[in-house]
Formats: sequence, C-alpha cells, structure tokens
Amino acid sequence: MVNRKQSRFRPLSHGLEILYEDRDLLVVNKPAGLLTVKTETEKSRTVHYILTDYVRKGNPKSRNQVFTVHRLDQWTSGVLIFAKSEAVKDSLQARWEETKKTYLAAVHGHLTAKEGVIASYLAENSRHVVYSTPDAAKGKPARTAYKVLKEKGPFSLLEIHLLTGRKNQVRVHLADQGHPVVGDRKYGENTDGFTRLALHARSICFKHPMRDELMTIEAKVPSCFRKLVGAIQP
Repeated sequence: MVNRKQSRFRPLSHGLEILYEDRDLLVVNKPAGLLTVKTETEKSRTVHYILTDYVRKGNPKSRNQVFTVHRLDQWTSGVLIFAKSEAVKDSLQARWEETKKTYLAAVHGHLTAKEGVIASYLAENSRHVVYSTPDAAKGKPARTAYKVLKEKGPFSLLEIHLLTGRKNQVRVHLADQGHPVVGDRKYGENTDGFTRLALHARSICFKHPMRDELMTIEAKVPSCFRKLVGAIQP
C-alpha cells in the first residue's frame, strides 16, 4: 500500500502542488480559487491547463495530455486525481464508487448530533444553484456522512465522507442543517467575513488502475483551518 502525505515535488504555478506522479497518474493538491477545468470565461487558469503544460514540458506541439478523473469546486482545496491516458481515466471512473474521499469542513455553529448521515435528493435550478428536494423525480440521491472532530468558539470542525458525489453536495447538505461551511458565499452567510471556503479534500484512497495497489494520498490542511478551530490532529 502506498501512503503519501506530503509532496516530493516543487509547486507548480498558481499554488498547485504535485502529491504523487507515475507513468499513469498525477495526483495534486489544488488550492482554493483554482478551477479544475476550463469554463467559457477562463481557459488557462485551471488545473487541467497547468498539468497539460507540465506533461508537455512547455512544448505546445507535444501530444502528451492529462485526463480529468473527477473535479473539485473552484473554492474547495485538496486532493485531485488526473490520468495520463484515457484508458486509465476510464478504469478509475469505473471503480469510483469504491474510492474513499475524506473532507474537512469548518462550519458555523455546533451540531446537535455529533455524527450522522445527511440524505436528500439534489436538483439544480436555472441559476445553477443546487438545492435539496424530497421529490425523487426531480433530484438525484445524495448522502453525506459527517463526524464532529472539534468545536471551538462559534465554529465546528467536521470530517466528511462522501457516500455519493453530487455537485455542491457537502455545501448544500451542511447549509440544510443550519451549519453552512465558513466562507460559503453561495449557500451560506454572505457576510461572515471569510475570504475562502473552509472545505478541503483531505485524502483519497483508491486502487491503482494498473497495479491494483491500494493508494492513500493526503493533502496538508490549509492554514485557514487552524485560524478557525486551532490545531488539527493528523
């Protein structure tokens, strides 16, 4: 089993850091604010663009490329996997339900139930806002497991395990509970004064698509979490 907690590589542009690399995979620590893939208005300030340039070694005519396995919201930081071939991408995605993804979230308030599973159907409106609905015909099933790790002042630190992987799932589910993620301008408190979303993809555990070896890769916790809730146990 490979257990990688820190990068052995120098950071790339825009604060992107490689946590693990081999002939098949690139696993990075994405900073908050950086897009995973391009949008209509942003083409180059993305993880995909930076890693494509990295594998091409600056040669725009190179045929080397990376393939997106999954995504993180722009303002969520943490572990993100890219494949170096379409076959590897397909293999990882085919077994994605077996992949264990652990997040940390700093939220407003103290939860009554210190551990549990939040479940709902998630739908998206025309303004690209995701919301919970009781109607299975309108939304897709979403389940988020959480555990309170620490409480300090007006905040709580939660460990999150995604049981499904819907868009904005963690943010919507925690906001539904009355405990939005700190810094969440879309689903939380617009005037809480925090400049980034306190949501971090801390680790990912998966089977290597070529070697069938169990991989656990972890990204360091951003300093903003310590400012909110103090020291965090490794």
